[in-house]
Amino acid sequence: MSKISIVIPTLNEGRNIGKTLRGVRRVLKGYDYEILVVDGHSTDSTVERAMALGARVVYDSSGKGSALVKGMHEASGRLIISMDADLSNKPEELLLLIAGIKAGYDICMGSRFLVGGGTEDMPAIRKLGNKFFVTCVNLIYGSRYTDLCYGYRSFSRKAVRELKLRERGFGIETEIGILAQKKHMKVLEVPSYEKKRVAGEGKLRTIRDGWRILDTIIKNMN
Repeated sequence: MSKISIVIPTLNEGRNIGKTLRGVRRVLKGYDYEILVVDGHSTDSTVERAMALGARVVYDSSGKGSALVKGMHEASGRLIISMDADLSNKPEELLLLIAGIKAGYDICMGSRFLVGGGTEDMPAIRKLGNKFFVTCVNLIYGSRYTDLCYGYRSFSRKAVRELKLRERGFGIETEIGILAQKKHMKVLEVPSYEKKRVAGEGKLRTIRDGWRILDTIIKNMN
């Protein structure tokens, strides 16, 4: 199995990052892997805890999308996985994401809306918004996604190179889905269960970031 890079954007996740990294290490025991934390200059213990558990830390404070892109390009693995630091992503599902790329897909995307998936952390307004954005993308770009605004995903190194991502904020997952469809990449969705954030405050702002996602959909129509 080729080397795996786990890319985790962080900002003040000191209360969560330790458990997140221990979960990754437990599931990937026996694999050749690295953990790359892309930190937005946290003011708590995030960086110290991450380094103590063997993660490599780089810095980017321009937004989630910018951090994810930087992490992908800093990663040394041929298989790259993006995940959150807040304990919402189940480490056991890493094996599903790895299997998707091993099976020959370019991108493997976790979906909370496939049979076997679900979420504990999505208010009704965000469910409605996600459904709206998924429908828009599917109608405009001819895709068949069931989930769009979810960051638990895996990528081949080739896919990362070809995507040429530009989004700097929370529109990054939407941009990935759109560009993958436009570039005719092989994409697989697998069920994923999103757990509730354990500690701290989420960075997503429903209205502000909803407009950013809509802007991402519109500007990629050219």
